[in-house]
Amino acid sequence: MRALGIILAGGNNNRMRELSQKRSISAMPIAGSYRSIDFVLSNMAHSHIQKAAVITQYNSRVLHEHLSSSKWWDFGRKQGGLYTFTPTVTPQNSNWYRGTADSIYQNILFLKRSHEPYVVIATGDCIYKMDYNKLLEYHIAKKADITVAVKDMPDGTAFDRYGIVKLDEDSRIVEFDEKPMVPKTKTVSCGIYVIRRRQLIELLEKSAEEGRYDFVQDILIRYKDVKRIYGYKIDTYWRNIASVEDYYSTNMDFLNKDIRDYFFRQYPDVHSKVDDLPPAKYNPGAQVKNSLVSSGCIVNGTVEDSILFKEVFVGNNCYIKNSIILNDVYLGDNTHIENCIVESRDTIRANSRHIGETGIKVVAEKNERYAL
Repeated sequence: MRALGIILAGGNNNRMRELSQKRSISAMPIAGSYRSIDFVLSNMAHSHIQKAAVITQYNSRVLHEHLSSSKWWDFGRKQGGLYTFTPTVTPQNSNWYRGTADSIYQNILFLKRSHEPYVVIATGDCIYKMDYNKLLEYHIAKKADITVAVKDMPDGTAFDRYGIVKLDEDSRIVEFDEKPMVPKTKTVSCGIYVIRRRQLIELLEKSAEEGRYDFVQDILIRYKDVKRIYGYKIDTYWRNIASVEDYYSTNMDFLNKDIRDYFFRQYPDVHSKVDDLPPAKYNPGAQVKNSLVSSGCIVNGTVEDSILFKEVFVGNNCYIKNSIILNDVYLGDNTHIENCIVESRDTIRANSRHIGETGIKVVAEKNERYAL
């Protein structure tokens, strides 16, 4: 593909509550065995993008560990490859990234030293499958300066979390409101952009000179009447996980067989870092219904309509329903978990009871496992 990839994976979000205290949103576990960033990396690999950069900042240790080898996404090659960029203190600059545009600008040498004519920019906190070649073909056919992937969302969506766009008959973006309280349309920006590399360099340098740092506000919205900015509608599955509620419902979507088959049984598939773990073990008396149970788990109790990530231990007479148990959690005997997300590497003492009465409850007890 005649494009390089840039993945924006450095943001922080208070709507994730306790879940973002250990990791960036792009490193959030998804569907039992994956992380959020796996989906965009797999999309780029299957679109034959040979060079991609992941821009990280907030709580990036877990994400860097996950990206420690590029071979899982087929970026381990002599030409191109997978790069990770963090804020760097230099004699000229000691700032952290001040916005999405600034994060790319501080790594502008990556763009200037590349030779691909186009750039695909995407966020690392969205769950979807996409062939970026089709997006690029659309961009070229429209003779666009920038193309934005957009999606019509259903009623009930929290539109104040998204950029809202309005398209004309030719699909050109004529209005772009960032997180409005009252949306004028139901079409949201998916955080996926295509732009010519030289033009991106020019826009970033001009924005930096003017002290502007945000890609949406200071490039897309500021230039929408000057540049030819088009919307490319997608009609397949797409979800953003930047809140606890959306993270929970996105994971629960994978209990739907059609959605699981779409991501994991239909080409192209999704790649992730592989851990050498034994298969899940179900001891006598265990009951599991409509759930995803990952490798390394040991189940003694009852699990219904839930997702157990890697290396979860479920004690005797435990009851888990409508819940997400993240990696390496120990659930003591007689524990009741319902409508909850249990934080990773946690120990829930025996006879505990956690139920989300009015919404999704995040459980993080921080007990010492070996002190029990």
